[in-house]
Amino acid sequence: MIHYQLRCTSTAEEHAFDGWYRDSAAFETLAKAGLVDCPVCGGAKVARALMAPAIPKKGRPVRNAIEAAPPPVPNPTPPPEAPAATAGPMPAQVRAMLQKLRAEVERNCDYVGPDFAEEARRMERGETERRGIFGEASEAEAEALREDGIEVARIPWVPPADA
Repeated sequence: MIHYQLRCTSTAEEHAFDGWYRDSAAFETLAKAGLVDCPVCGGAKVARALMAPAIPKKGRPVRNAIEAAPPPVPNPTPPPEAPAATAGPMPAQVRAMLQKLRAEVERNCDYVGPDFAEEARRMERGETERRGIFGEASEAEAEALREDGIEVARIPWVPPADA
């Protein structure tokens, strides 16, 4: 694994953040495909920032970053009564990521509108071809699909980026 200091050049602010990649080629491939996103603004214009090299002291080898890092501390689980979301404005980087997710769903999946639950069941029964779909379903319909072993997910549907 290789650790990179990265910078987003999508905006004039040039946000800085870190990233871990298998190797240099993996980073380059992902960056060229636009799959490395800025966690602040969601921009895909990301480049490696200048970094200080790891130079060992005399007689000491450079340790692998994975070996040198302390074990990750697990995130504490919130109490069951914790709210799912907090009130207030949505951070810009979250909105940008949700807009990007919306664009991907709209580009790669079929909109089935209010018939979502029934179309998901038809696909599960083999009556129609399996494909990505999106549409509307009540919480009760979504829960019934989950209970029947049909995978569904709800995503916050924000206005498109160009709206």
